[in-house]
Amino acid sequence: MKQKLIRITTVPISLGGLLQGQSKFMSQFYEVVGISSDKENLEKVGAKEEIRVIPVNLTRKITPIQDLKALITLYKILKKEKPFIVHSHTPKAGTIGMMAARLAGVPHRLHTIAGLPLVEATGLKRILLNAVEKLTYSCATKVYPNSVGLQEIVLDHKFTNAKKLKVIGHGSSNGIDTSYFDPSLYPAATKLELRKKLKLSNDDYVFVFVGRLVGDKGINELIAAFKKILEEHTNVQLLLVGNPEEELDPMLPETEEFIFKSDKVIATGWADDVRPYFAISNCLTFPSYREGFPNVVMQSGAMGLYSIVSDINGCNEIVKEGVNGTIIPTKNTEALFNAMKHVLDNKEKFATEKGVYREMIKKRYERSFIWNELLKEYQGLEGTKD
Repeated sequence: MKQKLIRITTVPISLGGLLQGQSKFMSQFYEVVGISSDKENLEKVGAKEEIRVIPVNLTRKITPIQDLKALITLYKILKKEKPFIVHSHTPKAGTIGMMAARLAGVPHRLHTIAGLPLVEATGLKRILLNAVEKLTYSCATKVYPNSVGLQEIVLDHKFTNAKKLKVIGHGSSNGIDTSYFDPSLYPAATKLELRKKLKLSNDDYVFVFVGRLVGDKGINELIAAFKKILEEHTNVQLLLVGNPEEELDPMLPETEEFIFKSDKVIATGWADDVRPYFAISNCLTFPSYREGFPNVVMQSGAMGLYSIVSDINGCNEIVKEGVNGTIIPTKNTEALFNAMKHVLDNKEKFATEKGVYREMIKKRYERSFIWNELLKEYQGLEGTKD
């Protein structure tokens, strides 16, 4: 009889998207149960991953009454299910999940950190978020930062001790399927058709950004740097793949105005499949302020793109300076402009090294490698006690 593994995320898209395929893989070795909010979408994830699912009303925001209800509900579920391992992902699921698992006496309580929103928080909010992180880690038996940089932040803030921490493989929560993110799937005719659709000329050099169009992704600096590029170069375009979030972290008004008025910026909105956009692009620009372990940088690298990224955890681990990308300081428009200008001035050189960028991702972050490293971690728990 298989040991029971319960995996908890705040929303189903994390369980079925960010961790796509992982639960199905683990079900070969464990009885896997998925817990998240939004019953309808959770059931779709359950069907796709071929696992049993249990809905629990978890919220992403700070909602004390709903959080208490979720904690009680989850505690009752865990007492009934009696899992060998509870593994939580995402902040709210981590806090509620680890507390409930500890109260229910679950022997192995694992939590993966895929980013720390508190890094950009200040004042009372920062104090509260720090306290919540400490509480989460104190209830866990093992904590997995998904990058070396995140592990250093956790230690610097004394959220927990080094013995509880471990980075799986070389980092990343789920790795990347390089057979899916493969430029050879997009022949020249397909790329030409998409470029025509987006009104790109044959000699346009395309910088691409994939992510939410918000302040802390560096979108304001990107637009400011791109404006300066346009003063010196004509055959250049900026492709933005993602949606703005006016409520949470709006762009500056002048940034938004330029995006929607300039014929040199193409804003596609959200895309379920970003591969075609990488396939017609030349260089990734990703000046984010904070990340866990950014899938976008792995994806673009697997698609053969050189990357300009911020000097933040995750990004500065995937990119090796001058080899598969350029690392710049955060919130620095001038540095971003200089990096973009350098790429344009040496575009023939970077175009010939696409295979190098792809090979670096395959070697370190192939999905099957990450899954097997995590499986070793699970199997190493057998016979051990809390």
